[in-house]
Amino acid sequence: MKVLVTGAKGQLGSDVVNELKRCGHDAIGVDVEEMDITDRGAVSRVLGEVKPDAVIHCAAWTAVDAAEDNEEKVRLVNAVGTENIALECKNLGCKMMYISTDYVFDGQGDAPWKPDCKEYRPLNVYGQTKLEGELAVAAHLEKFFVVRIAWVFGKNGKNFIGTMLKLGKTHTTLRVVNDQIGTPTYTFDLARLLVDMIETEKYGFYHATNEGGFISWYDFAVEIFQQAGYSTEVVPVTTAEYGLSKAKRPFNSRLEKSKLIESGFEPLPDWKDALKRYLSEMEN
Repeated sequence: MKVLVTGAKGQLGSDVVNELKRCGHDAIGVDVEEMDITDRGAVSRVLGEVKPDAVIHCAAWTAVDAAEDNEEKVRLVNAVGTENIALECKNLGCKMMYISTDYVFDGQGDAPWKPDCKEYRPLNVYGQTKLEGELAVAAHLEKFFVVRIAWVFGKNGKNFIGTMLKLGKTHTTLRVVNDQIGTPTYTFDLARLLVDMIETEKYGFYHATNEGGFISWYDFAVEIFQQAGYSTEVVPVTTAEYGLSKAKRPFNSRLEKSKLIESGFEPLPDWKDALKRYLSEMEN
């Protein structure tokens, strides 16, 4: 199968390209230099030349706080860019997979969000524009997957683990919020699932994070330092105590994932195991 991957230099895109190749697929990775997704003509030209059987759309504006001051640019990437790809996939009759986020929901309550829930109430520009991307994909295509993920980490990009380890080298104590709840997602593990999914016709909305239950960012930080062998003390604080960030964050990022198993897909490994493998990979 010939699969075009957008955002191929990013945390997830790079792992998806590697996994596609490992599985024997013809993987074509593009980033902004090869195809500016905000340019409909460029998207039409590149996809027309490649003629993929499927597109895995990983490219996105993901800087959540910076998005608040750049709404027009963010919408161009996350919404318009996604729609450009969806329209071209429709023209070519190929499958499309769109990587979305827990931020499309308002993060209230403590019940896990179901993949087919339509009670969207994004709290920030990032979430709103990612939702607009979702809606564009669903409006134009029948052969589509929307896969929502959360708390992403991988070797090719900035992430919470890297930030904690960097701060842990210079701080004996760190304050980390304990009232935002979710589950981490390791891009290496996620890439395997995404490739498994794109090989099928089991279209629709899905949620995918690592297994191991729901935790807070505080819990995650404690485990990071424990596994890395740091003596850094982690102090739990509320989001209110921590101080305001530019963009509002959802408190409840619990994603309900049973649809994966019901559809015959293998769940991702436990997040603690994923963290262990990630730290080992970064050491090497």
